[in-house]
This record gives sequence, C-alpha cells and structure tokens, in this order.
Amino acid sequence: MQREKEMWQTPQTLQQLLCKVVSWESRTGTQGEIDFSYKIKEELMKLTYFKHQPDYIQFVDAGKQRNTVTALYKHPQATRTIVLISHFDTVHTAEFGDLGDLAFQPESLTAAFKENDVALPQDAKIDLYTDEYLFGRGTMDMKMGLCLHMQLLEKASLHNWPINLLLVTVPDEEVNSAGMRAAATALNQLRDQWQLHYDLFLNSEPSFSQVPQDDNYYIYSGTIGKIMPAALFYGRETHAGEPLNGLTGHYMASYLTKAMEFNACFEESAFGEKTPRPICLQQKDLKVDYSAQTSHHSAALYNVFLFEQNAAQVMATFKEIATEAMAACQRDYENICKATNVTPIGTIRVMTYDALLQYANETLGEKKVQMIKNTGLNNTNDERDQAIQICDQLLLHCSELAPATILFFAPPYYPAVNSSENTFIQEKIALAKATLADTYKVTAKQIHYFNGICDLSYVNYDANDQGWHVYQQNTPVWGESYDIPFTDMQQLQAPVLNIGPFGKDAHKISERLHKKSAFIYTPHVLETVIKSMF
Repeated sequence: MQREKEMWQTPQTLQQLLCKVVSWESRTGTQGEIDFSYKIKEELMKLTYFKHQPDYIQFVDAGKQRNTVTALYKHPQATRTIVLISHFDTVHTAEFGDLGDLAFQPESLTAAFKENDVALPQDAKIDLYTDEYLFGRGTMDMKMGLCLHMQLLEKASLHNWPINLLLVTVPDEEVNSAGMRAAATALNQLRDQWQLHYDLFLNSEPSFSQVPQDDNYYIYSGTIGKIMPAALFYGRETHAGEPLNGLTGHYMASYLTKAMEFNACFEESAFGEKTPRPICLQQKDLKVDYSAQTSHHSAALYNVFLFEQNAAQVMATFKEIATEAMAACQRDYENICKATNVTPIGTIRVMTYDALLQYANETLGEKKVQMIKNTGLNNTNDERDQAIQICDQLLLHCSELAPATILFFAPPYYPAVNSSENTFIQEKIALAKATLADTYKVTAKQIHYFNGICDLSYVNYDANDQGWHVYQQNTPVWGESYDIPFTDMQQLQAPVLNIGPFGKDAHKISERLHKKSAFIYTPHVLETVIKSMF
C-alpha cells in the first residue's frame, strides 16, 4: 500500500505553508479576515483525512461575517482530547509605508529589508543579517502557531495517533476576541457531539520578550487578565466667560485619571511576577463641535491587568478610588467658588452604571430606556464608544443627576487563567524544557502569566466565581453588541499551556520569526509533549 504523501512535515514545507498562510492578509476588521476561514478550510481539506471526513471541519459564527474554524482529528478509540488554539487575524500595516505591499510576503520582505534596512531598529538589523529570522506581519503573531497546529493534525492523521486533536483558529483576537468567545460555546457543543474529553488547552502564541532586547525563550502556564473600568464625567455646561457657573467634564476627569494611573491598589503579585499598573488608554471629549460653550461631558477608559481579581473586586476598588477622587474635585471646586463668591452648582454623584440604569428604568420606563440605549448603539460601531454613548444618552435624559460620574466597564474583558500549580502542566513544562535543552541546547524559562493577552482567557474559568455578574450588570453594551459566555467557560475545566515559536517585535514593522525555533525546535517539542499523553 502506497504511503500518503506528507505536505507539511519538513522545515522547508512548513516554511512554505507559513508563507502561504501569511500571504492571505487577514487584518482585523477587513474582508481578508472574513475570507481567511474559507481559505484555511480549503487548505485543510487537502489532507486525505478530511477529504474522507469533511464534517470534522466546522465553522462557528463569530459575527460580522467572520468565522472561527474547528478541525477535529478523532481516533476511533480515544476520548482524551487536546484543543489547539490559535488566532488568524493580524494588526494593521500602516507603519510599513512603501513596503506595505510586501508586509504579507515574508521572504520578499526579508529580502527587501536587506536591500534597504533604514526602517529597521538596530537590533532588528543585526538579526536581519544573521539569516536566522523571517520578517512579516503575522509571521510571529501568530500564524506560525496555526501552521504548527496544522502540521500536528497532518501527522496525527498520517500515523494514527491514539488521541484526539481539535484545532480551533479564531478571528478578532486583536480587538474583542469575538472568535474565541464564540468558540467557548462551540467547544461544549463539540465535546458533546463527538464524546470528547478535554485534557489540555494548548495555545501556540509566540514567546514574547519580557523587556527590550530579551532573547530568552519562554513557556507559559497561564495568561494575564485585562479589564477596562471606565467613567463618564457629566458636569454642567456654561459659557466660557462664566466658567464657575458650570463644571466641565475635563476638570472632573483629571482627578480620576490622576488617581487611577500607576495606582498600586490594582497591582497584583503571583509566582514572583507582577501585573503592570493601570493607565488611561483613552480620554475623550464628547462635545461634538467647537463653541464658547464649555464641554460638560467627557469619558475615560482605564486599563487594569489581572492575575486573581475578578470584575466585582475591580469595580469595588474603582468605585472607592472614584469616590475619593470626586470628593477631592468637589473640595477644590468649592474652595474656588468660595474664594470668588460664587455659589457651587451642586455635589458630584458617583454612581455605577447598574444604579444609573435602575434609576432610568424607574424614572423613564424600560421602553423609553431601551430607545435611549438604541440611540447610543446606533451612533457608532465601536463597542467602547457605544458603551460611552449609552451612559451619555441616559444622563442626558436624567440630567437632574448631574454633576455625576458614572462608573462602568467597556469591552474587552480577558479573565486571567493560570495552571501553574497543576501537576500535569508541571510535568509537560519539564518535558518541554528538557527536550529543548537536550536536543537543541536551548534554555527555556517558565512564565506563569503570558504577558501579551491571549484567547486562553476564555477557557478554564473559575467554576465557583460569581464576580462576573458585576461585569454583566455594569457593561452598557452587554447583550447588545458584546457578551462573554461565562457559564460555558466554566464548563471548560482543563488546564492551559502555551508553547509557541520564538519571535520579536509583534505589532511593529520589525516583526520577525526565528526560523529554527519555528520550523525545527517547536514542532519537535509539541510532538514530544503530545506523544507523552498517549
């Protein structure tokens, strides 16, 4: 019997696959992202295994015409299953300038940089001339991870591995993770459909630098969380010539932003690692046009990283900080009024979105409130702006509450996940480190929380946590344009692990992939880890 021809099992053919997959540009929010799922299905269908069992490849609707792709290799006697997770969207490429046409052509781009390397930083120039790196958007983050998983599917089908592999590759990881949020629900359905038992969620995001010029190789036993507490500052308008007859949103915002940025109250430590401190990601004026009328409403979004905190704890801390900040704002404002013999316009309220919504429903009626929310939703397509607009529109119709600061959550939310204390994961990390050291003289280090944000956040959610209800109640766009399947995530109770190729400078013009790590080292490590589960 003639042996089936291998497609992606050598370093050379794996590099060819990567270059093909990268060439299918799939920037988040573009037609390329929509088309990619069909192209990857077509590529997977070249495997004899899927030609005979095409129903093992399925699409999951991720919204906006995008699809998550699942592809199952199923051994007839196996129930143990490894879920291979990747994302196929990339960030945009404006920074490539005149080289934009080559951003998705790794070999051509690498050659072009050798002709003219002026756009590259010095460390990237050094790497360029070693011939050890392949440049291009998506090479590192993270189409190589997807290609590694495709290689594993092929090898499992060729050699009849006695385990199940479920490839899950998703769109939209770079913005809202709509693809993985949809996948969380689908994973439960697929488990029941095919009688699977999930033993491991294995991502292959690349090894990210911890600091600039970091050449260490990392294996990750968890992923950092991210949540975005936000605030609408709604004061009172006035003429610029009579400033103390009103209160600007900017004046109010300055107090909370100063209190939030770098605030140690949110800093967490675990396994010798620390979360970065909060910072303001966006502060915006909601006044539409210029005039001598003051801007009485503005908004700010704050980035908070997480290890163990849940949404309820974050909101409690945020409200405490905001209450103190607005009290300071009130004191300073009243002192100015007193010094200038002006009567203050009122006292600043601090309210959660949940409290505002309850007040609006009682005052205006639920039907009217839904119409107001729809106005906010229809004003923009961006989920963060929609959340701001809903709060702003509600305050417009409940202006008796002003001046007020409304506290809410804006998307996205990535819960932290960690499996560092799981004995199974400890064994697999030790095996991976030994394989790299013994075979390739590569020293790998364990990081307990992947610092780049990844889709592992949507599996293995704490089955006992109820803090997510506070997120649901205080996210204005919940159930409208954004939600998270927490109950489905709580059913996905297998440990997480991230083993991917080494690369540098994700999201930069100098994004590059270490070729030996990608095409030789990591394939061997992944195969060794998986075979150890037979």
